[in-house]
Amino acid sequence: MTDITPEIVLRAYASGLFPMAPDRDSPELEWYSPEERGILPLDGMIVSRKLMRLALSGKYSVSSDTAFAEVMEACAEPAPGREDTWISERIRGLYCALHGMGQAHSVEVRRDGKLVGGLYGVSLAGAFFGESMFSRESDVSKLALVHLVAGLQKGRYRLLDTQYTTSHLTGLGGIGIPADDYRALLHQALTVKASWPCDFSLSALREFIVPLRRHSGDPS
Repeated sequence: MTDITPEIVLRAYASGLFPMAPDRDSPELEWYSPEERGILPLDGMIVSRKLMRLALSGKYSVSSDTAFAEVMEACAEPAPGREDTWISERIRGLYCALHGMGQAHSVEVRRDGKLVGGLYGVSLAGAFFGESMFSRESDVSKLALVHLVAGLQKGRYRLLDTQYTTSHLTGLGGIGIPADDYRALLHQALTVKASWPCDFSLSALREFIVPLRRHSGDPS
């Protein structure tokens, strides 16, 4: 079995690849580079009135990098329609190592101190590669994504890679682009020196959250 290090994983991301395990118990990794790549344009997120009200309500507290391993574990939990996971023990070890290197980050959503949602991914220059998200209450994974987009804008990132397109992400402004177009965007993003914000709270990101585009056809 090839010894895949965190450094090899970063080089793979820089070339447009990302790893997944066949299942949670597998020690193997497989590399992917979809012909249609999912991205969420940082200037094109769709935030409904309902989601914006939630984001500005202060009902939840949002932070970053306070529970990276816990967020990964939650993302690997079975859920309806997702009984199995590609987040294996080997994947967790690699990404926790990347987190220790400052190359992987998590966004956590809490209510009354309890972790109820979040996401994690890899940061490389001006690109952030979203890996997985979870939600234990309605709309909290969307709230984590709102704060992620706002934080990436504040940090001057250029690319938010979502790997694939899903109905969930499409509803938030996600799009699919050809692999060649993706690689061009990635190349540009890798020339940018972005900075991961240390504070993902509402007070720190409000000026970036408020202008996020609302879906004009959404009455909610």
